[in-house]
Amino acid sequence: MLPSSEIVIADTSCLILLSKIDQLDLLNVLGRQAVVTDIIANEFGHVLPHWISVAKAADVYYQLILEMELDEGEASAIALALEKPNSVLIIDDLKGRRVAERLRLDYSGTFGLILKAKQSGALKSIRPLIEKIERTDFRFSTKLIETILREAGEL
Repeated sequence: MLPSSEIVIADTSCLILLSKIDQLDLLNVLGRQAVVTDIIANEFGHVLPHWISVAKAADVYYQLILEMELDEGEASAIALALEKPNSVLIIDDLKGRRVAERLRLDYSGTFGLILKAKQSGALKSIRPLIEKIERTDFRFSTKLIETILREAGEL
């Protein structure tokens, strides 16, 4: 199970997906403060709720180094997570997750966030959310969906 954290740093794909299923408030499940970088806020392209703050990594060199391997948004999120102790990064891109793991950051994907919401009692069932996700243009493997439903006790 994911650790609870003071700060949740979300990548663009997480914001977009949660927005599409009207569940952006799930970002509050893992932490007390939800944060995105200015790059991610621009990529998201919508007005953020007042409770999501926008921050920038203080050391731009972290981000520039990460951009050699990742896109700008993912690099900015990881760079910010490196500077924020007791944070958890929500990132769906496999390459970005591998980098986060190598850097020993706490991270999860959007599905992990949804599962944590169920396990913490914030959601009674995740199946309706999974069904909404399946109706979006986001594509996840059947195996991932089955794993999440099984872990949630809904399969």
